[in-house]
Amino acid sequence: MRPRLIIASAFMLFLELALIRWTGSNIVHLSYFTNFVLLGSFLGIGLGFLRVGRSRRQPYYSPVMLAALVLIVSFFPVQVNREASGILYFTSLTTSGPPAWAILPVIFVAVALVMMGPAELVGRCFPELERLEAYRYDLVGSLCGIGLFTSLSFLSAPPLVWGLVAAAAYGVLLRPTSLIRHLAFVVVPALLVVGALGIETFTSGAIWSPYYKVTHKTFERDGVPIMDIQVNGIPHQQAIPAATRLAWEPQYGKAYERAVTKTLDDVLIVGAGSGTDVAIALSKGAKHIDAVEIDPKLRELGGLYHPDKPYDDPRVTTHINDGRAFLEQTGKKYDLILFALPDSLTLVSGASSLRLESYLFTEQALRSARAHLKPGGAFSMYNYYREIWLMDRLAATAQAAFGHKPCVDVTGWGQQAVITAGLTPADQLCGPEWAPTFADTPPPTTDDRPFLYLHDTSIPALYLIALGLILLASLIAVRLVAGPYRQMRPYADLFLLGVAFLLLETKNVTGFALLFGTTWVVNAIVFAGVLVAVLAAVEVTRRFRTPSLQVMYGIIIAGLVIGWLVPNSWLLTLPTPLRALVAVVIAFLPIFAANVVFAKRFADTDNGTLAFGANLLGAMVGGCLEYTALVVGYNTLLVLAGLLYLGAFFLLPRTARV
Repeated sequence: MRPRLIIASAFMLFLELALIRWTGSNIVHLSYFTNFVLLGSFLGIGLGFLRVGRSRRQPYYSPVMLAALVLIVSFFPVQVNREASGILYFTSLTTSGPPAWAILPVIFVAVALVMMGPAELVGRCFPELERLEAYRYDLVGSLCGIGLFTSLSFLSAPPLVWGLVAAAAYGVLLRPTSLIRHLAFVVVPALLVVGALGIETFTSGAIWSPYYKVTHKTFERDGVPIMDIQVNGIPHQQAIPAATRLAWEPQYGKAYERAVTKTLDDVLIVGAGSGTDVAIALSKGAKHIDAVEIDPKLRELGGLYHPDKPYDDPRVTTHINDGRAFLEQTGKKYDLILFALPDSLTLVSGASSLRLESYLFTEQALRSARAHLKPGGAFSMYNYYREIWLMDRLAATAQAAFGHKPCVDVTGWGQQAVITAGLTPADQLCGPEWAPTFADTPPPTTDDRPFLYLHDTSIPALYLIALGLILLASLIAVRLVAGPYRQMRPYADLFLLGVAFLLLETKNVTGFALLFGTTWVVNAIVFAGVLVAVLAAVEVTRRFRTPSLQVMYGIIIAGLVIGWLVPNSWLLTLPTPLRALVAVVIAFLPIFAANVVFAKRFADTDNGTLAFGANLLGAMVGGCLEYTALVVGYNTLLVLAGLLYLGAFFLLPRTARV
């Protein structure tokens, strides 16, 4: 039973991560709404546990629904129509394929039904073991699932490998009751999944980075060699010779014209990508360039196919890292710092609205860039901003960080702007003085609210409608699967524990992304660290006499208060090893205490699967509440989590307050 529980738990988490990555690579809407897949997973896992005891049939619906989901997404992908104009959630192009209102509900429901199956298999193991022992092996399996998916990401494994893992897991976990049924509901769906993913793997010409499905093609235009790169079906970069880029789009040379500095001994380029910006800097006489790129595959493509071969130049040093993290970790200073079209087009997994580059455009980030300039140095950033208010917001951010107005050059299609600020006003040579176009230009973003593309302090109506429909569908689904809600009433405190825990996890993911980078490695380590902290809490509860629940709730609140009082700005001043130690203690103290509370309560519940299901459904609601950070910022999530933990304490049964 224990090996089966570990395998089922590992498969459950592996499948969740694989669905988030794969659906997001083919449905462009999910590049900005990955949280919807996560919410569908939480709902499905919760329903799977609630279904335990109500049916003894094998959950054959799961592989069948997975096959249906894979086929729907494969045949009806949502891709960018490059010839069209308009705005797609902060990028610049319209889409072809089903609209968001049609495809997102399908994805949500399908993911929930897929995830119900592995969750039901996990839940059926719980009654066979002592309560905390079952939870312990569930956590061990979850860690194995994260480890497997992280290893495959490191190896750039394509979806075919993910499909083979899923097929093998279904084959092992779904015990055949009859040959015909097993063939119809397990073997055939598995073959369809593997076949569809195999076709995608071998025909798309894609390489899989830890962030994207990357496709590229090389061609010539007017005799000029060009490499065109798309990520998740979105046009992203072009590798073009430096001389041609400057001739076609002279604005790429504006940073060098506006910066008074005549020495380019040291240049930092954040968002180096396939190498064109590096090639331009070399052509301008840079003696040494630190080229920072977060995606190893984009850097690899640039090294292989860029016509100028900039990465082969001995003057260039490559750093595969998050740009903000590199700034916080290096003590080097530069004559020129460039943020060269850093636009990730994807979200950090597990953080509802945090993009890979979100922490790069805050006022604190630009202050950090200023601190890394040599005397006489300059900073510049450029992109196709497409909205005047967005361009003005970034110019205002540069003004706040540098203490004087920057140079702003707007040229070409799509509101392409080059924003340049010298270390002092004397270190820049501007054209016409910049002034905001509108009086209601949003203020600079901050590390606490790093939502550059959100004009107002509000949750967009699209999110509110979608989240409302998700909660309504969840209420109906729980009633249909688990029966009357009064059955879960004794576990209302466990439900609130789930809500609060998800908010706490989100705060930690975003906090560690700021402190150490938004890279996939940091993200994987944080999720694994959360599971290790939970496992430690379970082991301590199993082996030792722990303080009363009142004391443990007090430790939770104390930990949240410490986390709220200690600013990230102070942590960023610490050396990296000490920063890591302090951040781990602050982040994981309330998580550890909260899971001691959960373990003590869970061990004494009358119905383990119902209690666990209520907790998981609470996590889904917490996933919806993550979006309150758009209004109040990430730090205030600690306050909201504290209120939820207090609510859970007051809902404790009297017999449990020991």
